[in-house]
Amino acid sequence: MLKPTHIHFHNAIESIHHFLTSEQTLDHLTYNIPGLLFPAISLLMLGFTNRFFGLASLSRQLLAEYETSKSEVLAKQIHNLRFRISLILYSQSAGIFSLILCTCSLGMIPIYNLVAWIFFAISLFCMVVSLILALIEIHLSVNALDIETKSILESPTEIKS
Repeated sequence: MLKPTHIHFHNAIESIHHFLTSEQTLDHLTYNIPGLLFPAISLLMLGFTNRFFGLASLSRQLLAEYETSKSEVLAKQIHNLRFRISLILYSQSAGIFSLILCTCSLGMIPIYNLVAWIFFAISLFCMVVSLILALIEIHLSVNALDIETKSILESPTEIKS
């Protein structure tokens, strides 16, 4: 006798098999579906570009301060910034690749619909990768703020009365 979990797994496998073998499943990709990604990808690229310019400016500022002070805290922040900038670069690259594949998907719709679906699926995957990298960069941004906050709170200050 099959356990309930085995039944659900078996049904899922049958559903996937039906989806992959059905000819009508992938026949209805229209221009509207990939077209929905263009505004989303454009907004993501704008956000990534703004973050990049902000981090580049901050990096130049910290490097100038580091040349005079050689502070360990600044060195940690600069190292963090370099890694965050590389994450933004990879996020932008994945976003651009997503846009290219989405455009290819639109071009393939009248020619070969299955290839259009494949391009569209890969473009969605690239967009998800881009978002995951952006999420990691945001977490690193919070870590950088923690380093700065700790350095300020741990430094001796004079209390004026």
